[in-house]
Parts: sequence; structure tokens; C-alpha cells
Amino acid sequence: MHTMNPMASLFGKSPFKPLQVHMQAVSDCAAEVIPLFQALIDGKRSALETQKEKIFEKEAKADLLKNELRNRLPRSLLMPVDRRDLLEVLAMQDAIADTAQDIAGLLLERDMEVPAGMEGPLMELVKRCVDSCDLAHGIIRELDELVETGFRGQEVTRVEEMVERLNAIEDETDQMGMTLTRNLFAQEDQLRPVSVMFWYQLIQWIGDLADYSEKVGDRMRLLIAR
Repeated sequence: MHTMNPMASLFGKSPFKPLQVHMQAVSDCAAEVIPLFQALIDGKRSALETQKEKIFEKEAKADLLKNELRNRLPRSLLMPVDRRDLLEVLAMQDAIADTAQDIAGLLLERDMEVPAGMEGPLMELVKRCVDSCDLAHGIIRELDELVETGFRGQEVTRVEEMVERLNAIEDETDQMGMTLTRNLFAQEDQLRPVSVMFWYQLIQWIGDLADYSEKVGDRMRLLIAR
């Protein structure tokens, strides 16, 4: 019995639906980073491995959706936005899931331990960066309403306000990341040089979750402006 490709059926409804489905998968992937770091802090290796597998599985799902969207996104169909703009939004969404996978991979490849006193600030940073992913997801969910209103009126104002909140969260995560980095710098003499190097990398990647989320919002604002 022949069954329709679910992504193909989504394109029949709206060229934006697959982008929203992809962002849902990306958001689901990023959300797993919180219990990943909690398992690290708690010293639960089995839970850490479980979370790593969840992130890898959800990133793979997002990757399949991304490839399907790229292959099926019309090249000549008249749409309210340019195809290239949608692909740029898709690329930033994809970068969020890729970063979550990079974080999980590093935590399992290296036997990482959280430096003393960094547990609380680290979890605060992780949660705030995931907040930014959630807000970016919320912005993408507004695409349907934007299309219905012709990218005009109160819905545009609403999305622009969401983007401003997203920018503020990203600024906040920058400050939190710098605080963590200073904390790490203060302990460098007591830690193995290789561990210090990888922790600097991890802090950067955690912040990238918010950075790419902000870029999703910024590209949506540009899309509206055009």
C-alpha cells in the first residue's frame, strides 16, 4: 500500500510548515542538553550516555527533515518570501542541533568533570541558552499568522517584540559565559591544561546555542522587512 511522504504532504499545505516541523525537532534536541549537564554534575555516567544518545538521535531526525526540506523547497513557486531567506533560517536552525550534538559528543569523548564552584553557574547558563532556543521556536511558530496577515500589522509587531526579547536573552548568556570563563581562568593552575582547553570550548558551544537562536530571530526580522 502506497503511503504519502509526510514532508511532501506538509508542502501541500504550506511551504512554511516543514520549516516549523524542523524547528520543533531542533528545539527537542536542544532541550536534552539540560539533563545532559545535570547528569555530568551528578556524576551519573549511564545517564550521561543516555542523554548523549537522545541528542544524537534527535539531531539525526532534524538532519533528515533539513535535507528533505532542501530537496523539496520549490525553486519557481511564487511565495511571500524569497527561497534563499528560508534556507538561511533553516541553516541557523540546523546549527542549533549540530551544536547540541557537538556538546554531547565532547562530554562523552572526554572524561569531563565540572570544576569546583562552577556547577550552579553552568546550569544557569545551559538553561538560559535553551530558553533562547525555545523562544526562537516560538518565533518560527508565528510564520502561519504572518502569512495570513500578509506580513503586516500587529502580528509583525508581536514577532519583532519576540526577536527583541531573544536578543536580550543572548546578551544575558554572553555575560553568563564570561563569568564562567573568569571562574575557569581563576582555577587554571589547579586543573589539567587539556581540561581547561576543553572547558573553554564547551562554554563557547553552550553560548552558541543562544547565538544561533538569536540568528534565527534576526533572519526572521529581515524576512519580515523584505
